[in-house]
Amino acid sequence: MHKSGIPIGKIFGIKVNLHTSWFIIFFLITWTLAAIYFPASFEHWSQAMTIGAGVLTSLLYFGSILIHELSHSLVAIRKGIPIKSITLFFLGGASEMGEEPKNARDELLMSAAGPLSSLLLGIIFLGLHFIFRGQPYLAYEFISGTSLYLGFINLFIGVFNLIPAFPLDGGRVLRSLIWWRTKDMQKATKTAARIGQGLGNVFIVVGIFLAFTGNVFNGIWLAMIGWFLTNAAINSYSQLVIQDMLKDHVALEIMTQDCAAVPAAIPLDTFVNDILLNSGRRCFPVVSDSKAEGMISLADVKAIDRSEWSTMPVRQAMTPLSEIKSVSPQTDLNTVLKLIVENDVNQIPVIEDGEIIGMIARENLLNFINIRAQLQS
Repeated sequence: MHKSGIPIGKIFGIKVNLHTSWFIIFFLITWTLAAIYFPASFEHWSQAMTIGAGVLTSLLYFGSILIHELSHSLVAIRKGIPIKSITLFFLGGASEMGEEPKNARDELLMSAAGPLSSLLLGIIFLGLHFIFRGQPYLAYEFISGTSLYLGFINLFIGVFNLIPAFPLDGGRVLRSLIWWRTKDMQKATKTAARIGQGLGNVFIVVGIFLAFTGNVFNGIWLAMIGWFLTNAAINSYSQLVIQDMLKDHVALEIMTQDCAAVPAAIPLDTFVNDILLNSGRRCFPVVSDSKAEGMISLADVKAIDRSEWSTMPVRQAMTPLSEIKSVSPQTDLNTVLKLIVENDVNQIPVIEDGEIIGMIARENLLNFINIRAQLQS
């Protein structure tokens, strides 16, 4: 589960983010086009035209990536799969799904939508190139030149994503076909992930070979793509296994109920010396007249200057209940895991009828997963 990047807006209600790595690759692509590709292809263009063509082509390239991801997302939404966001990063883009496809047919349609949109864009851009090619006006030549690059790069993206290497689109298409045949999603994912891992390793070996035989730039890129595919395949399968382990289990099963409640009115130093240091815990519910007001953690304490501990009540240092991510006793454990990871917290309270009835620590989840993994092995 990746963390979201920098938000830039919404399209069809879907958040669009830019990962920090996007800025690096945007600069590299723009520089390569403006300093090398366009000057070599159109020697009579001015520097302003080559720079303008480089910037515009880079923006349209990432716009094409966004359309590719939107195609996946819109099909997914139509099939009832929530899409939280789309993030553009250095190798393209990724859609964050709220859940896995419900059946093999939905997976197939959703996976195929992206490459098909890229192939269609490639045909459209190449069509523009042929329409404006050879025209006597410099503006037409500008359109023809940029469209030629965008046409070929979109065709490449479409074909590349059809490689049967999970979690690329082609790997997901392969998974959907195996899933349809075997009726077993986990087995299909394992098979597709192994193929993806194998192809990733092949890319790494070929990339290293190219680098050592003089084709350094292409070799490094191919090895990086291989490394990405290998790790993505392993992580995707591991994530599915964990989701399967947590399926049909709820917060009530693993929460701890021996949470020492802290009176809201006691001084912070009393809390630290009498409760925090002696408990071995890092997070506590704060109550007043038996009603939960919030939570106080080690991080909250550290944010307060030590000189104020003797005079500041716990109430002033705590995080109010309204600002805390919480779950109910019947919340499924996959949702609990997402909340812990996405909000980067170590504990999450279990609340029922406005009362904190238990706590789930990251350690509780890890122990639960570890025990189930050992039992299944």
